[in-house]
Amino acid sequence: MAKVNFTAARVAGHTCPGGKSQAFLWDSKAPGLGLRVTAGGAKAYIFQGKVHGKTVRVTIGDPRSWGIDDAQEEARRLQRLLDDGKDPREDAAEQRAAHEARQVAKRREGATVAEAWADYLEHLRTKISPKTKKPRSERYLADHAALAAPGGEDRKRGSKKTTRGPLAPLMGLALSELTAGKVASWLESEASVRPTNAAHAFRLLKAFIRWCDGHETYSGVISADSYTSSKVTGALPQSNSKAGDSLQREQLGAWFAAVRGLTNPVLSTYLQGLLITGARREELAGLRWDDVDFKWRSMKIADKIETETGRIIPLTPYLASLLAELKRINDTPPNLHDLSKLEAKGEKWKPSEWVFSSKAAADGRIAEPRYAHNQAIEAAGLPHVTLHGLRRSFGTLAEWCEVPVGIVAQIQGHKPSAIAEKHYRRRPLDMLRLWHDKIEAWMLEQARIKFDAEASKNWPQAVGAA
Repeated sequence: MAKVNFTAARVAGHTCPGGKSQAFLWDSKAPGLGLRVTAGGAKAYIFQGKVHGKTVRVTIGDPRSWGIDDAQEEARRLQRLLDDGKDPREDAAEQRAAHEARQVAKRREGATVAEAWADYLEHLRTKISPKTKKPRSERYLADHAALAAPGGEDRKRGSKKTTRGPLAPLMGLALSELTAGKVASWLESEASVRPTNAAHAFRLLKAFIRWCDGHETYSGVISADSYTSSKVTGALPQSNSKAGDSLQREQLGAWFAAVRGLTNPVLSTYLQGLLITGARREELAGLRWDDVDFKWRSMKIADKIETETGRIIPLTPYLASLLAELKRINDTPPNLHDLSKLEAKGEKWKPSEWVFSSKAAADGRIAEPRYAHNQAIEAAGLPHVTLHGLRRSFGTLAEWCEVPVGIVAQIQGHKPSAIAEKHYRRRPLDMLRLWHDKIEAWMLEQARIKFDAEASKNWPQAVGAA
């Protein structure tokens, strides 16, 4: 292996002969230092030597970045490692590992709650839930994001700004600052303003801290008693249902009269639908006409638990009659004057895909029915009942009809709570319809609403056929 004294001219003029993939030029001054050039013209200083009888080759770097003196000094350093019986590649790997360990330690020390929370959300988004064995729902993920949101952004609807989430005050802290004292102080502050939200946020915070404790980057950073300390548990508010947030049997007449008297048929039907089905407000608001089957009297609505398939519930006779009227209104074209206005804007009229449509809403469906419901409640002289209270009312009033608890839970979309319900009950829609019709008929009877359910069985087929 011939050696030459490396000079700038020799390094620059070294080329790879034709027919070869690479060629080497060896330095006579620094043992083991070589210059490699490939057929494509790429050059690099290399070092070659032996340790424990085995040849070792290490790339030093590009001649455009390494001067000859620097390359020679690096070759001498590598030779000294060989003389000590050390493999330079192992030494480099140890250095890389040490550097990565320092970076991890630095990140652990400086990581904020917000940074770890972002990693936690990515984990929730990409991993299967160990409890349900399914991906987390978008609603579940959005709930986590909203609880930590700083607020102050423009709302999608209306001119007001968004409010901050209850976890937002913790996001700027370092993870190591998430102590029992900090958590207790935060809980006391949040619970004084919105106790139910604070209790819910604390449950999510506990899950986050447990995740951090099992994560290789964040393990051991957060104090072990950050959520178990008596300081924290003593500040934790009780998360109870609102007392009295439910319609009583004797209030049905006044409630139905007020809601049926609303001038907007969409809102009127929607509110009655909430009570008659016991559905969650967003489940019913997101109902499309394609999800309504008049012929077989069923509805497919989005479900909090069965996020992929949704759930199918009965379409009771009275509610079906209300939806049929909405369908007629929805499918009726506007008058010529309104049609000409649309054409002038370059738009074409078409029926809405939403059952509970709204021309004023950005996405075409009702967004805020609470105002109309509050008006109806006030007009009826009834105690305040929330939209979720109507769902609670369905479950409570169904007991008057002696409906099996599992039937009510399946209609409302509650998770099965007993072994028999989970594994041995597969109720067909016909069975649900039998009981659901009884619940609706009983409600109408208490409200003194005359409705001929038998006569109504003739027209659903016509609507479905149309």
